[in-house]
Amino acid sequence: MTTAPKLPLTSHNLNEDKLRILKEHFPEVFTEGNCIDWDKLRLTLGETLESEDSKERFGLNWPGKRNCFKAIQAPTTATLLPDRGASVDFDTTENLYIEGDNLEVLKLLQKSYLGKVKMIYIDPPYNTGNDFVYPDDYTESLKTYLEFTGQVDAGGRKFSNNTETTGRFHSKWLNMMYPRLFLARNLLREDGVIFISIDDGEVAHLRKVCDEIFGEENSRGMITRNTGTPTGQGNKILVNTIDYILVYSKSDYSNFSGLEFNEDDESIYDQEDEKGRFLIRSLRKTGGEDRKEDRPSMYYPILAPDGTEIYPIGPGGYESRWRCGRGRFLQLSKDGLILWKKSNDEKNEWKPHQKFYLEGRTKQPSNLWNDIEGNKKASIDIKNIFNGKIFDFPKPVELISRCIDISGVNSPSDIILDFFSGSATTAHAVLALNAEDGRNRKFICVQLPEPTRTKKADGTWEESEAYKAGFSTIAEIGKERIRRVIAKLKEEGSANKGKATGGKKTVKIQAFQANEEAPSLGFERTDDQLTHNGGGTEPPLKSQDLGFRVFKLAPSNFPVWNGNLEKSKEALEEVLFATPEFPTNDPVHGTEEAILFEVLLKSGLSLALANPSIRTETIAGKIVYIAEETAYYVLGNSHTAEVFDEIMKRNPSQVVVRESGFGGNDVLKANVHAQFKQMKDVRFLVV
Repeated sequence: MTTAPKLPLTSHNLNEDKLRILKEHFPEVFTEGNCIDWDKLRLTLGETLESEDSKERFGLNWPGKRNCFKAIQAPTTATLLPDRGASVDFDTTENLYIEGDNLEVLKLLQKSYLGKVKMIYIDPPYNTGNDFVYPDDYTESLKTYLEFTGQVDAGGRKFSNNTETTGRFHSKWLNMMYPRLFLARNLLREDGVIFISIDDGEVAHLRKVCDEIFGEENSRGMITRNTGTPTGQGNKILVNTIDYILVYSKSDYSNFSGLEFNEDDESIYDQEDEKGRFLIRSLRKTGGEDRKEDRPSMYYPILAPDGTEIYPIGPGGYESRWRCGRGRFLQLSKDGLILWKKSNDEKNEWKPHQKFYLEGRTKQPSNLWNDIEGNKKASIDIKNIFNGKIFDFPKPVELISRCIDISGVNSPSDIILDFFSGSATTAHAVLALNAEDGRNRKFICVQLPEPTRTKKADGTWEESEAYKAGFSTIAEIGKERIRRVIAKLKEEGSANKGKATGGKKTVKIQAFQANEEAPSLGFERTDDQLTHNGGGTEPPLKSQDLGFRVFKLAPSNFPVWNGNLEKSKEALEEVLFATPEFPTNDPVHGTEEAILFEVLLKSGLSLALANPSIRTETIAGKIVYIAEETAYYVLGNSHTAEVFDEIMKRNPSQVVVRESGFGGNDVLKANVHAQFKQMKDVRFLVV
């Protein structure tokens, strides 16, 4: 009797992918045991492979860098639990908010979102000493996270701050950043781009790390931004009024889009005709490389309106050249883009000029952004949303909106990821831009549920303004901000009336009391579909996705093998026959819906699948989940032969079955497996 294959419960194995690629290109370097023969690899690559004796290499090294790769390669068995109560339009939205340690979450997203993210923006901790937390031990990332969030008994363990007194100040920050950036790169599309906000404390180190991960050739520049909030006053150092954004692409396929003109840009278009406003520039080339010998083909006579031949002659009488060749000039003339004017000197000669119309014109983005309101404006926006100061150092919505604009994120399938989400400014920017132009960009925000109060040495608690306002974690602030932005956009009655904050158009988010609930939507599931039951508010506008799904990092819904366990008979039996123990404070864990999303995630399907792409149907009296009309998920507790007979008639591409649902009926399980095995192109898995 053959055993049905099991759905892998660990995150995507990056090493297997790399070995597969290496084997495709260099099969001769693999041994019978599927190991790499390094001597053969050196012979195959020849001089392109660096000599083993060479110890001097250019790059950035620090204590713990080797463990960064172990952290990257260590799989996770975690899952993401759906949280309907914290979501808006859960069943129809494609926006995601994930609460959890971003290293674990990035690993979980590798299979479903590999190469699918158009843009990443992150504002990581600036390593000022006490402003970031992360697991010290990469081998226990999930366990440490669960202890940190109170889901399991902490036993005194905690995430740690990075103070200069701990030693290896920069190293610990780099050890936190490196694996996260490495995994994030995998999620970018080939034309994807990442923006990373940073200050001068770590910008030099971060740049070297990004050169290593993304490739120095994929650096697209470093933006300097006026923060509007001076720091570092004193007579020892210069006052700092700027920070930076490092910009890297996944590959050479990415291109930047132009920016809309502001009023100053438009003011130089000082002439107008029936086609609109325009400016003119001399057709004769000026500046560098303006001589005939530089481009001989661009030195030719042009007939003026009075029939005289005009040559490009520079000041002092030297032979210059035109800006274009003869063929291009004829086309410009045909299109009405040549304007003749008499010179203002005593010669009164005809001079040709080229017209440049304002309509449809954009400007190339520069690396100096001093025209965006700074952090003080961002703090005011937060205060207006929450009626109080509950978050320190937010970034302006307009800043992230500009990153989105120049990245060319315009398609409804384009995803924007922020895995240091903070107060959810990125989600705010995406929703505001969608409201402005009617597009449907998607966001994925990830945030650690960092507490808003800290325990002092004397055992008392230091409570932040956010905690006093009713927000126990940073993640709670982010989720509530998104809800309030959505509520305001819905209140306006039409998404197209919204305007992006801080730019030429603005979304005005009214103040709410911190304990005031934003409009929530309720849902109920029927046998045929997941449907909206009203919830006291109008359904979202079809032109814009005004919702978001909330997920929380948690242990798997299934027993998983831990390779670090004691290898005694008793320990093995305990694992093999264990029932999953779920945190008692999370009633969602272990439910059919929680299992569904874990199966979707670990099958490589999107967490954003919505009706009708994911639906339920009653088949032979049993509820079955159907994804994209070809994948069937039978996750109930009592399977029957009839339900599988009906599924077989539909020619599925994949069938995933909850193994415990067979109730120990090995005959039924074996028969079902055998039947699906006989079907062509059907993947049958148990979980």
